[in-house]
Amino acid sequence: MTLTSWVSLAAVCIAGAMSPGPSLAVVARHTLVNSRAHGMATALAHALGIGFYALLTSFGLAVVVAHNPTIYRALTIGGALYLAWLGIKALRSSGEAAAFASADERPASIAAAARDGFLISILNPKIAVFFLALFSQFVRPGMSEGEHAILWATAAGIDGIWYAVVALALSQAALLERFRRRTRLIDRITGCILLALAVRVVTL
Repeated sequence: MTLTSWVSLAAVCIAGAMSPGPSLAVVARHTLVNSRAHGMATALAHALGIGFYALLTSFGLAVVVAHNPTIYRALTIGGALYLAWLGIKALRSSGEAAAFASADERPASIAAAARDGFLISILNPKIAVFFLALFSQFVRPGMSEGEHAILWATAAGIDGIWYAVVALALSQAALLERFRRRTRLIDRITGCILLALAVRVVTL
């Protein structure tokens, strides 16, 4: 892969990562109502999910998802249900520092934050289709394992770095304290956004 090709690939990956959506909402909420560490765990786990789809696509297996309506629809519905579940949890939150709290309102663990980050990416088949369209410009017969690794590392690395930057920015002391005074409002807004996204996913 030439440097020019890699720059083009990186530019598209950056634009995709920065596009607002449920992933941003999940990373932001775990950061704001829990901690920087929760936000970072969400970001890194999300990058693993992105890396999974990137690796899958670079070897051509995502074609199955893109051209099999049953599999695609099943993943879409699964993703929508997960978004709805997160939205309902946010709306039911007491407003305390407990991201996507369980019924007994215990603060979320780092593992739970990582789980949310991974699932919010892995349950989105549109990511596979996105990478299928993107990588079709770069994948060619006879590519070496190193070149496949570059594709995977670029997609996962850019995603992880972007959401880590989001977590770091939102966890600045002054900004964090300001947001935490409005945790209940953040919960309500996030819950509504996630539910709206869930509806949008199944109706498109």
